[in-house]
Amino acid sequence: MEIMDGRVATIHYTLSNDEGQVIDRSSPQTPLSYLHGAGNIVPGLEKALAGKRSGDTLQADVPPEQGYGPRHEQLVQQVPRTAFPAGTDVAVGAQFQANAQGGPLLVTVTEVGAEQVTIDANHPLAGQTLHFAVEVADVREASEQELVEGQPG
Repeated sequence: MEIMDGRVATIHYTLSNDEGQVIDRSSPQTPLSYLHGAGNIVPGLEKALAGKRSGDTLQADVPPEQGYGPRHEQLVQQVPRTAFPAGTDVAVGAQFQANAQGGPLLVTVTEVGAEQVTIDANHPLAGQTLHFAVEVADVREASEQELVEGQPG
């Protein structure tokens, strides 16, 4: 059975950056299952998987525009340290939910000064080409509930 919209695909994957460093991978015991066509994975990988079958392997190089988007420098800002609740451990790499005009936004602390904290609202992989090594483990029809919920059950 081929991967196509409305089917659940189960994959083993390894994600690397341009330097070949592994950024993420599925565990051998717990592959990733997703509903194809529901936007559960980055568009470039979903496109590369369309038409594949159980047992197929592939390498997919996904440019930023088909991954987590380009990096936007305007999403890097300095905020007063007092913007964080008292007693909060504000350290480089810490992530916080900020309230933005468009709703909640996940930000990452990139620099901590005595008075100012630099935060970055870009996705950590924004602006990067994503290199996926994938093995398709299974493809099946989605249940009615999975189609309604937009994700595998």
